[in-house]
Amino acid sequence: MTAYVIADIKMQDPKWVPAYAASVHDLVHKHGGKYLSRSGNVTTLEGMPLDTTLIALMAFPSEAAARAFTSDPAYAPFVSARQDGSDSRFQLIDD
Repeated sequence: MTAYVIADIKMQDPKWVPAYAASVHDLVHKHGGKYLSRSGNVTTLEGMPLDTTLIALMAFPSEAAARAFTSDPAYAPFVSARQDGSDSRFQLIDD
């Protein structure tokens, strides 16, 4: 069953972004995932707007694959850098 990860990020210090963007794409693919969308062009259609710099939407073949991506030891230094330079929230949705 397809599982989706929504990354909601408010940038504080963007110095982490170049290394993250250059490497994390391959880690997503390693776990069978793909990016469906990554954009800073976020428009709220209903309700209070989120204080968000960018949102990414990823699809994985299963919840287990999504969790394997987020817990991959190779991803850990990128998570740390992202958390140091942003307020971020990753959410998992399964079909």
